Amino acid sequence: NIDEAPKAKTKLPNQIGTPPNLALQPYEVSAIVVDLGSHTCKAGYAGEDAPKAVFPSVVGSIDQMEVDEPDNPDKNSGSVPDSKSKAKRKLYVGSQALGFRRDHMEVLSPIKDGIIADWEIVESIWDHAFKECLLIDPKEHPMLLAEPCANSQQQREKSAEIMFEKYQVPALFLAKNAVLTSFASGRATSLVVDSGGGSTTVAPVHDGYVLQKAVATSPIGGEFLTDCLMKSLESKGITIKPRYAFKRKDIRPGEFQTVDLDFPNTTESYKLYCQRVIASDIKECVCRAPDTPYDDSSYSNIPMTSFELPDGQTIEIGADRFKAPDILFNPPLAQTIPGMENFAETASSVRGLPQMVLESINKCDVDIRRELFSSILLAGGTASMQQLKERLEKDLLEESPQAARVKVLASGNATERRFSVWIGGSILASLGSFQQMWFSKSEFEEHGASYVQRKCP
Repeated sequence: NIDEAPKAKTKLPNQIGTPPNLALQPYEVSAIVVDLGSHTCKAGYAGEDAPKAVFPSVVGSIDQMEVDEPDNPDKNSGSVPDSKSKAKRKLYVGSQALGFRRDHMEVLSPIKDGIIADWEIVESIWDHAFKECLLIDPKEHPMLLAEPCANSQQQREKSAEIMFEKYQVPALFLAKNAVLTSFASGRATSLVVDSGGGSTTVAPVHDGYVLQKAVATSPIGGEFLTDCLMKSLESKGITIKPRYAFKRKDIRPGEFQTVDLDFPNTTESYKLYCQRVIASDIKECVCRAPDTPYDDSSYSNIPMTSFELPDGQTIEIGADRFKAPDILFNPPLAQTIPGMENFAETASSVRGLPQMVLESINKCDVDIRRELFSSILLAGGTASMQQLKERLEKDLLEESPQAARVKVLASGNATERRFSVWIGGSILASLGSFQQMWFSKSEFEEHGASYVQRKCP
């Protein structure tokens, strides 16, 4: 339990025996912990118990074509090479900037399949976190960045380069998501089931290191479940009206009339983003993992739950409350939802949560399997779903070996589950014994970016 961990002091102790080149010592400042997930970016000070800044990790982008150079006609023809078009887009970051509808604004994500694909967007997200949310100067704070288990060497070196060259941070550390989650619960060895917005990863952590060969991933995360729920509601004739598409007018006190507004220049991606925000609210309010595998017949007469949409219409949701979450356990179920048929070819290869857990444990050394079975940690926004822990434990008990004591652990506090990676980073970066682990700016200048592999295993 996190609350039992001694509260970290924000001042870092000047440790005896720390190498004198450490850029931290003159300042005694807190490190900054940043966890850029596929759905939200979390940032804040090490030693605190929750991130200060939490905002979407997608950005709005408007291509600005007005800056065409008249004397160079071939530049102005529609196909602008990537390098030139880069300078011509304006990015909008943060919930407020995204919540404001603009003509021709596309919603872009910097992350494809869990790996960063667009570094310009990532830099704009980091800028927003440092300058507008935390109001700090990155030159003065060491940075701890959380990274996915599957991060490649090029990705890590690129992060180090940007941090040291653009932001000029005094020191940096890259830590694996699963390791941080494990630390957040006070364990050095555990099996971390991290189900976030874009994907679900099962990673065994032993003595503070990820066992890379046994990591299992699946493309099913919160966003996928939100899509399934949306399509399922659409097939029943319920359309979710994005918030910008109507305004409410008072007729009498307490009574509203909604007036539809029309914005023909809104992009498809922005409309989808706004619908997803609402659908994800519905999912978080009414969905829960079913106790038994879902099938239409046994869930057909389940009592309905009502939900009021922002435009005032009340919808009734029945079996879909259980069907969407069950896709985590049984991915082929997604093919039965109208509009999700294109998932069919991948569905056969995607495994459910219990299978991923067993497969991951079986790839580990025999000696640590018992320990992993007894400390399975749930983390990530999607893992906060009601009844998910109970259902996973039940399924694993049925399929695991007799001798194994299966224990699925999840913090009782939903905030801790959502932010467990960030909280682990906050604990780690404020430990006195961690201070000599930083990859300092002087080491970067001496050895180059590739040294990050040695300093941050």
